[in-house]
Amino acid sequence: MTPDKPARSARPRRFFAAAMLLLAAAFLGLGTWQVQRLFWKLDLIARVDARIHAAPVAAPSPSAWPGVDAEKDEYRRVTASGTFDHGKETLVQAVTELGAGFWVITPLRLAEGTTILINRGFVPVDRREPASRAEDEIEGSVKITGLLRMTEPGGAFLRNNDPASDRWYSRDVAAIAAAKGLTNVAPYFIDVDATPNPGGLPVGGLTVVKFRNTHLVYAITWYLLAAMSAGAAFAIFRRRIA
Repeated sequence: MTPDKPARSARPRRFFAAAMLLLAAAFLGLGTWQVQRLFWKLDLIARVDARIHAAPVAAPSPSAWPGVDAEKDEYRRVTASGTFDHGKETLVQAVTELGAGFWVITPLRLAEGTTILINRGFVPVDRREPASRAEDEIEGSVKITGLLRMTEPGGAFLRNNDPASDRWYSRDVAAIAAAKGLTNVAPYFIDVDATPNPGGLPVGGLTVVKFRNTHLVYAITWYLLAAMSAGAAFAIFRRRIA
């Protein structure tokens, strides 16, 4: 039985070495995937930056609504003309560089009968009531310029929108439209630019354009783990040979 002992004792080492090589291959693949994601994110940031600084174009019309998506349209500078329906204003809780308060979401009715929800900007908590800022209720035809934004369904982290109580934590276009009885509503909303409103409120131009980009850190981490796993496999084989 003695001659079999070396063979039996070598099996766990071979298994462990093979497992380390498999892990190295998996980590290498994950690192390469993160590098691909890094270049995708850098390209996205560059494209969004170009949209933000481009000349404004007309907001997508109903015929183009089905094709509107975040990757090619969000943060595009657009214009729209119509009349505000201040009676169907919605307040969405917000935290900005100006503090805590609300986004003022107002339907803009276009001449062709469609509606676009407009984020007119920020108001502090003590100015949430329309009566406290009556001068901002612009009447008649207006033309707004801003950034096209995609709907934010559901609510915020750990807080769901409550349409029945008119409590909103995200700019959910479909839910707000349904709660306010609006029809023919665009599937996006527009964040207005910093053009001052009468009386100074709401304050526009507060859109935060920031993309989380940690792909390089993840790629380095996965490649280091791949190197460590490959090193462990090499050490096991070397010990076996010795």
